[in-house]
Amino acid sequence: MKKVTAIITGDIHLRDDQPVCRTDDFLTTQTRKLKWLSELQRKYNCPILDAGDLFHHWKPSPALLRYAINNLPDGMITVPGNHDLPSHSMELYEKSGLAVLQAAGKVCVLFDEPSGSRENVVYPFPWGVPISPRESSISERNIALCHVMTYQGRKPFPGCKDPGAGALLRNTKGYDLIITGHNHMPFVVEDEGRLLVNPGSLMRTTAAQIDHKPRVYLYYAEDNTVEPVFAPIENNVITREHIDITEHRDGRIDAFISRLSDEVETGLSFEHNLESYFSKNRIRQGVQDLVWSAVKGE
Repeated sequence: MKKVTAIITGDIHLRDDQPVCRTDDFLTTQTRKLKWLSELQRKYNCPILDAGDLFHHWKPSPALLRYAINNLPDGMITVPGNHDLPSHSMELYEKSGLAVLQAAGKVCVLFDEPSGSRENVVYPFPWGVPISPRESSISERNIALCHVMTYQGRKPFPGCKDPGAGALLRNTKGYDLIITGHNHMPFVVEDEGRLLVNPGSLMRTTAAQIDHKPRVYLYYAEDNTVEPVFAPIENNVITREHIDITEHRDGRIDAFISRLSDEVETGLSFEHNLESYFSKNRIRQGVQDLVWSAVKGE
């Protein structure tokens, strides 16, 4: 039986506020996920390689820091993500909540020096630090732990200049495994026996993630392979009602503007057009008074 070398995760985004899309108690949901991850870590007795954005905001509340110390699994190795850093700047790292967890000995935070053994070495690339290829190998397995934008398939947004996962893997030689965070969509890319794993977000915090299946990956250094393990989730706890309300409101505003444009006469004064519009539509007198006050600068 193959031995699990590490558990791969990323983009946990711990927070103590309620995402607008969630209908459950989100703190309870986070606790359930972290308990599951801790049990997995104890089962395989291996480190957890986290690809950054452990916190949703660089300045977590004292209550959330205490929560993280009490609930995060042991053996976590991470790099700072953009959400972990004040102004997304590594120079301000010491002010961050992640720095507090590091000082408390709860997590191992890597910056620029590799860490590991002759069997497996982890090379860190925090947010803003480009992945550099390696010319030589000092261990049996070389792992790059990064917080960098990459993607599979079409570009995630117009004007995206970040490399696709396949290109990033091909152009960054010297690593058997590249772990990336920042993109909340999970995927695995393979090239000539080398792997790039983007674990995706462990929590669902937007309506767009209603079909997302959070997961971690078990890493087997023996043959450089990974295996997904899906996290427990509750059904029917994500809503898009807030989006529907906004779209309905915007639609009403657009319809009002369109109707107003159709009914006013060009070539006449603005005040005359207002009078004409009010006379043709049932607009409450209080609303009319407010409009006229604004027009006259009262």
